[in-house]
Amino acid sequence: MLIESTSLSSLSDEEDRFSSLSTSAMLARGEVPASHKRAADSYMVIKKIYGFSVVQSRITNQERNLLTKYDFNPLEYSTIKQINEELTCLKRWAVAIDKQLRIDADNIMNIRVKELKFIMATRYAINSEEIYNGYLALEKYFEEISKY
Repeated sequence: MLIESTSLSSLSDEEDRFSSLSTSAMLARGEVPASHKRAADSYMVIKKIYGFSVVQSRITNQERNLLTKYDFNPLEYSTIKQINEELTCLKRWAVAIDKQLRIDADNIMNIRVKELKFIMATRYAINSEEIYNGYLALEKYFEEISKY
């Protein structure tokens, strides 16, 4: 059962943001696929050691098409609730019987890491609309599952 998280608006406060991001932390408490841990470790090492001084490239059209195939928005246009739901799906798909679904789940996780690096490197998040802050949920998930 998926726990509904609150969506933030200009009428929201920091408590709402905490409850939404705590869902991301809860997702990390369950069984986490090894591919998610590798992606999180890679992201956290870059964040903690190197920072984001080098601008990362945007996703390609092929990567965008893979996201579209599963009806996922680009990270910069995703809400916390959408990313939490997506993480739930990706965790399930990473251990699915269907080999292509597992491959796609791993590829989508790698795309999300790439998008997050771009957002953080370009400080896009500062200029983004308040509601499209799904990158915070993804970063919180990575912080919780990473060993770094």
